[in-house]
Amino acid sequence: MPRTYRKTSKPKDLYCYEIKHKESDLLISSGENLKDTALKSLKKYRNQIEEYIEKDPHFASALIPYKLLKSAPLITRKMQEAGKVCGVGPMAAVAGAISQFVGKDLLKLTDEVIIENGGDIFIKTKKTRKIAIFSGNTPWKDKLILVINPEQTPIGICTSSGKIGHSLSFGKANAVAVTSYCAILADAVATAVGNMIQSPHDIPKAIRYCRKIKNIKGLVIIKDSDLGIWGDIQLEDRERNTIEIR
Repeated sequence: MPRTYRKTSKPKDLYCYEIKHKESDLLISSGENLKDTALKSLKKYRNQIEEYIEKDPHFASALIPYKLLKSAPLITRKMQEAGKVCGVGPMAAVAGAISQFVGKDLLKLTDEVIIENGGDIFIKTKKTRKIAIFSGNTPWKDKLILVINPEQTPIGICTSSGKIGHSLSFGKANAVAVTSYCAILADAVATAVGNMIQSPHDIPKAIRYCRKIKNIKGLVIIKDSDLGIWGDIQLEDRERNTIEIR
């Protein structure tokens, strides 16, 4: 899927650059130009995951929580822990894991970082940032904006869709966005919630499910014309009317 949304996703007050390695394609905005450092970090963590998969091939295809070898590196352990919380395989959290691990490496060198990895975001910011939620061909298309304030960061904002993008989903949600101080957990939970949504009637059940998961801060679900919102989350529409849930 062409990432045309990136044309309007570059903050003017930060250095913005893209890095790519194999299937990973990251848009990074940071207080310093750290492109070379970011690429080294991305390669390091991808190599750790790939080398582990060579030892334990089922890790890559598991769709339910999976027991790791004792030699598993930290990034794969964090993916496994997140998947275990919500009943999905560890690779459901891989994009969030890459974003967070690379982001934390860069935060050793700068005080602001935004990493977008296929709709999964890790952000540490000194000013309010606004993130559009892409929902495809729905009445909410290009209308909903998630507001992230500095005191909320670092935070992860991860999305899942049964209709948009290449990631595996067994549901039919147009968009599920989850916020958590752990981007890895947000990614896994977004996948789990996305799998639950077959029709708008599933939205209340998905919200009840999310309320029980520790460290999830907020949730947005879009299914056709229906919208579900829960948690400590602030949304604006394009007319800048605020929708705040606490």
